[in-house]
Amino acid sequence: MASKNMDPLLVEEPPGGGGKEEAETEEEEETRDGGERSRGSQVPVKVLRAHRDAVTAARLCFNDSCVLSCSSDRSAILWDVESGRPLREFDAVHSKTISECTQIPNSSRMVTVSWDKTMVATDLQTGQTLWRWRQAGLLTSCSSSSDGRLLVCAAEPQNAVYIVDAASGQTLHHVSDHHRSTIMRCRFDPQSQRVATVSADRSIKLWDLLAQRTTVSIDSNHSNVVSDCCFTNNGHFLCTASWDKSLKLWDVQAGGFRSHGGTTLQRGHEGSVSSCSFCADANLLASGSYDKTVALWDTSSLCRTLILKGHSDWVTDVSVSAGRKLAASASKDSTVRLWNIENVEKIPEVMEKRTEGAGIHIPQCEECGKPFPVPGLQTSDLLTQCVSCQLGSPFTY
Repeated sequence: MASKNMDPLLVEEPPGGGGKEEAETEEEEETRDGGERSRGSQVPVKVLRAHRDAVTAARLCFNDSCVLSCSSDRSAILWDVESGRPLREFDAVHSKTISECTQIPNSSRMVTVSWDKTMVATDLQTGQTLWRWRQAGLLTSCSSSSDGRLLVCAAEPQNAVYIVDAASGQTLHHVSDHHRSTIMRCRFDPQSQRVATVSADRSIKLWDLLAQRTTVSIDSNHSNVVSDCCFTNNGHFLCTASWDKSLKLWDVQAGGFRSHGGTTLQRGHEGSVSSCSFCADANLLASGSYDKTVALWDTSSLCRTLILKGHSDWVTDVSVSAGRKLAASASKDSTVRLWNIENVEKIPEVMEKRTEGAGIHIPQCEECGKPFPVPGLQTSDLLTQCVSCQLGSPFTY
């Protein structure tokens, strides 16, 4: 059956509200390959339907040929991107909501964590359970190291982090009371040397695997729960998403956040931000929100370039393909959407917004109040003082 949904491309009106009209509702048509596409849309989309309850995570994997999703219906599904159909469904892995899933790099295995207090490793080809690991608390998040050797998961209400051997399921490290409240997300850095965690206590922490201690602890300045985080591929920047409707960038390599905090991405979502994901070259950032939309951001200008609309309920997760061709989003509406973003650079509105800042971010000096130019993400130290005020201030580390 065809369904009615908003066109996934929303062009932002200019100040004063007297500009272009919002794109009209497009009818989605079923395709022979099992997905759906929006007729006439500038951003083609496939809608993947098989889950019976809220989808909690959706991750592109296997060189972006597949999507792995998990749900409150206690199932996980491996989808074929080309056909939009399930390749394999895993229904008997957990007895309660699966909170997160991840494909272990360099393998055909996945790991799922659940409110049933277990983490399970499963062979995606055979469906065989390889090992099952159980703790005393609900498991809220999981992540794999880039080399596929280690796993990290977070447990509630202990606010604990566990580092686990991916091959055997053996616990290698346990950090209890790591945060003062629920750990919302845990992520390895690209070098697999540190684990970033974000929490409902609004803080960000980096735990060093070699030193076996917390080496960085940041008061995020978010005014609500920090819901997600993601690293750039070089590990230089960390992005955080929050229920305060904002995203922030943190230069964790240079440590500039110690003096002036993170940089807030402007003109964000209208609802709580649930998720964020960089593409491989970090030039594109995607975010998902409880306002039912997915946003695409140009990180060179720190500007939002597109809003993708179509989900009928909260967007709970988002991921971007390595080649920046696809974005996958999971939603409380029980669907996964695959957005074809390969040609978004050719959309006039995107071109306009990319050139608005010409790769330059113009913040306001916190000392004298005057605006000053700062280069984009790749070269910026995310300064908060203009050159004149910097020269007039004593050097600080």
